[in-house]
Amino acid sequence: MPDQRQHRGRHPADSRLFAGVEVPLLRQATEELSWLFQRGYSPVAALKLVGDHFGLRERQRLAVLRSSCGESTAAERSRRRLTVSEIQGLRLAVDGFNCLITSEAALSGGLLLRGRDQALRDLASVHGSYRQVQETERALQLLGDAIAGAAPAEVRWFLDRPVSNSGRLRGLIEAMARTAGWPWQVELADNPDRAIAATGWVAASSDAWLLDRCPHWVCLPDAVVAGPGVSPWIVDLG
Repeated sequence: MPDQRQHRGRHPADSRLFAGVEVPLLRQATEELSWLFQRGYSPVAALKLVGDHFGLRERQRLAVLRSSCGESTAAERSRRRLTVSEIQGLRLAVDGFNCLITSEAALSGGLLLRGRDQALRDLASVHGSYRQVQETERALQLLGDAIAGAAPAEVRWFLDRPVSNSGRLRGLIEAMARTAGWPWQVELADNPDRAIAATGWVAASSDAWLLDRCPHWVCLPDAVVAGPGVSPWIVDLG
């Protein structure tokens, strides 16, 4: 069935699964999963162990997994993290779908997670196809304003070539950039994470694989959620 969503909002079960009463349990599960990761347990085995122990539902398990990392990993990511204002004069490689979808979710009241590494993540997924939603252009505008205000030396967006409609999104980003006078490049890549890592630039992403392989990283959606008129739903599991 085609994706007919007009917003990147919350799942119907999220209000129950991530209600305030559930958060202490989810934080404890995140802490214990991170403890196992620190000791070398495989993600699949560790998540099953923790998820079964706490009786977590599927979306709760996904949230705990995305929020967890070992203590040493969290410390190393924190050391290499930059604030948006600190990217001035640096080259910036933007993980396009990663930053955009998190920002769309923020603007539409979707669930956002603050993990142990302090990155901001969502539970949305493109599943091989991207559909523009009502918040897309506003999210791109807010991201663009944040980038322009930080004044990096160069900006290159990377989008997943295999994802349906990635070419259309590239056209939208390029058109908005021309109108606003943002000197951006937008590339389609078969594997954007590897392409971004290969640049050696600051990575704008919350993708765990990429955060462990880039010299520095920045969480651009932080600037979006801090913007005027934005009321994000953030569950802090860190």
